[in-house]
Amino acid sequence: MSTLLDELETRLASRRHGDADTSYVAGLHQRGLNKILEKVGEEAVETILAARDAENGDDSARQALIGETADLWFHSMVMLSHLGLDHHTVLEELARRQGISGLEEKASRPTE
Repeated sequence: MSTLLDELETRLASRRHGDADTSYVAGLHQRGLNKILEKVGEEAVETILAARDAENGDDSARQALIGETADLWFHSMVMLSHLGLDHHTVLEELARRQGISGLEEKASRPTE
């Protein structure tokens, strides 16, 4: 069964090498990784600001947070696609972490 993320991944792949004049995704890919990373960063900041507003906000503030989170996920998937990765690898990592304390998981990461 196909999931929404699978469908989005397929759509992103089909548009990657499209015409940048008619495809936002093609335009991002053609402008390169740095532009894609800029968009991920921009959406992350907008998500953070929307979350701050949603904490004590009304339904419209909470809906804005949902919209910004969707934008962040979308651009994150474009980033993964550009790097030859997909959402399955992220979901596999989340599955691997199931049942592991967040503190234990963080402690098991290599130090930088």
